[in-house]
Amino acid sequence: MKKIDVTPYIRVFTSRKIASVAFFGFSSGLPLALTGGSLQAWMTVSGVDLRVIGVFALVGLPYTLKFLWAPLMDRFVPPWLGRRRGWIVCAQLALSAILALMGMTDPASAPAWLAVLALSAAFASASQDIVIDAYRTDILGEKERGAGVAVFVTGYRIAMIVSGAMALILADQIGWERVYLLMAGLMAISALVTFVSQEPDGGVITAPGSLREAIEGPLKDYFTRNHAIAILLLIILYKLGDAYAGSLSTAFLIRGVGFSQTEVGAINKGFGLAATIGGALAGGALMAKVSLYRSLMGFGVLQAVSNLSFTALAVWGKSYPLLFMSVGFENISGGMGSAAFVSLLMALCDRRFSATQYAILSSLSALGRTFVAPTSGFLVEAVGWPAFFVITAVTALPGLFLLRWLRPAVDGLKPRN
Repeated sequence: MKKIDVTPYIRVFTSRKIASVAFFGFSSGLPLALTGGSLQAWMTVSGVDLRVIGVFALVGLPYTLKFLWAPLMDRFVPPWLGRRRGWIVCAQLALSAILALMGMTDPASAPAWLAVLALSAAFASASQDIVIDAYRTDILGEKERGAGVAVFVTGYRIAMIVSGAMALILADQIGWERVYLLMAGLMAISALVTFVSQEPDGGVITAPGSLREAIEGPLKDYFTRNHAIAILLLIILYKLGDAYAGSLSTAFLIRGVGFSQTEVGAINKGFGLAATIGGALAGGALMAKVSLYRSLMGFGVLQAVSNLSFTALAVWGKSYPLLFMSVGFENISGGMGSAAFVSLLMALCDRRFSATQYAILSSLSALGRTFVAPTSGFLVEAVGWPAFFVITAVTALPGLFLLRWLRPAVDGLKPRN
């Protein structure tokens, strides 16, 4: 039997650029729970009215609208560290200061001030995401993209555990005020990492010459590509089946099969998280030697087939081995598919406009699941759980057929500027 040389698959993870992207993943993921679930928990134990807590969901709006100010971060270059690292460190230092101020605020006596701070934190976090996505797009070569996405996802997920589950545990020991001050310190440390990271292409990528160019240029550049409209449709459709099944996976495991909340939390969330990270890392390693098209097609097929494993669980009934198999298969496939899909988004960006183009493309990628997911409950009521998961697998097929038709265009994607 021929021995497989795994060195090329491992070597891609060892560069300084990949290390920086991993740290940026952590920095990007840390603030999310601190303006979402963890903040909600703090307000709840502080006795804040439930109606007020519900309104706080609006602080997440900047994450949805971040493409609106992305052109400013393409156009203007801070006087320190370059166009990408300069903006990243500004966002990180702002986040550190805002989180510290949140830690000094009493939710019960000053909910309005806390709302202002939380909205400011979400704006700074969304701004950081814009530039980190651009940094990752600019600095990674074609064969490094899969690995870069994998380590970014790993750092991001670890940060969500730190600011989510770990924060909740620490809050019982030291209080929420100190937890937020601790998280502010972690953001300050992230800024130090930014200082020692390298700027893409030594900072010589030419920024747009005017704000008008920063707004119009990304669209003009993108639509000069062959099959530009069809590729936008592919972006909307590629993860649709995966997102459709995921929209009710927790409800299915609890209500449809009868697992307890503890079992679902430990296996679907805990084991599933590890499987997602493992899938992303495996996908990133494979992409060092496999073309983008083959990665998208292979991982996309796995995503579709993995939905059928939940059909087996729905038919068989409560089974722990089948639960582990279904959750593991679905999350590994999803992680691999995400590595390839994000690599596609990065390949479509011109480095002059990568902040704006990536923000727009990633927003489009959420469009399909935003409109399809709300129909999932009605579909389950109409056809039942086994048929529902079969339909979610079928939902993945249009994206795969479109990908097959677009193969020449995907294979022809090359770095721009």
